Amino acid sequence: MKTASIIIIGNEILSGRTLDTNSNYLAKMLAERGISLQEVRVIPDVHGIIKGVVNNEASLKDYVFTSGGIGPTHDDITAEAIASSFDVPLLVRDDAVELLAMHYKNGKKDLNAARLRMARIPEGASLIENKVSGAPGFVIKNVYVMAGVPEVFEAMVQEIILDLGSVCPIISKTIKVFKRESEISELIWNYADRYKEISIGSYPFNNSETFGVEIVLRHTDQILLNKVFNEILTEFSEPKTN
Repeated sequence: MKTASIIIIGNEILSGRTLDTNSNYLAKMLAERGISLQEVRVIPDVHGIIKGVVNNEASLKDYVFTSGGIGPTHDDITAEAIASSFDVPLLVRDDAVELLAMHYKNGKKDLNAARLRMARIPEGASLIENKVSGAPGFVIKNVYVMAGVPEVFEAMVQEIILDLGSVCPIISKTIKVFKRESEISELIWNYADRYKEISIGSYPFNNSETFGVEIVLRHTDQILLNKVFNEILTEFSEPKTN
């Protein structure tokens, strides 16, 4: 069985000012994937401590997940510490900038120095998409680096979880619906309840005052996935799909 550690990073957690819910959320998701969570640690925003803990856990576990410290402020130092852990440079990456810019009214024009801090990615890492606020997390070797804000953390977990602990390839299909999430939530709820074996996620977006939802279906069974995809597709008059 694959093993994992969760590292919660943030002085606000240690002070009691903020309640950690991320480790609980991820622990349940890992259990569903057959991954044994062996440790949860809460550590401060201190470069040396982050680096040391990540180095140690990455050498002992199959997966290491971190939460917190990748925002735009001066004390968001997780990306630097993890780049240092793997002895690679930390770069403002074009693909991360593009993802970030999509969530601002004026695109790249709105990306000041503070916001660009959220596009700094260790060399060689792959991105974890963030459909809530744009700023991506990243994966470097066996370390998954995600945001501390629960809503964003959970969205990032949904992006990575189905690729963990499974020997079967995960197939994904997306339906784009130009309705508000509150208008279709009951319908999606019904499908999710009817097809519990399929992962059905809804991700609201707002592009230039155009509101909509991406309904994302994931499963290993192509036939079943197509069946549910087509059923949901018929519920909407003119959805855009990919």
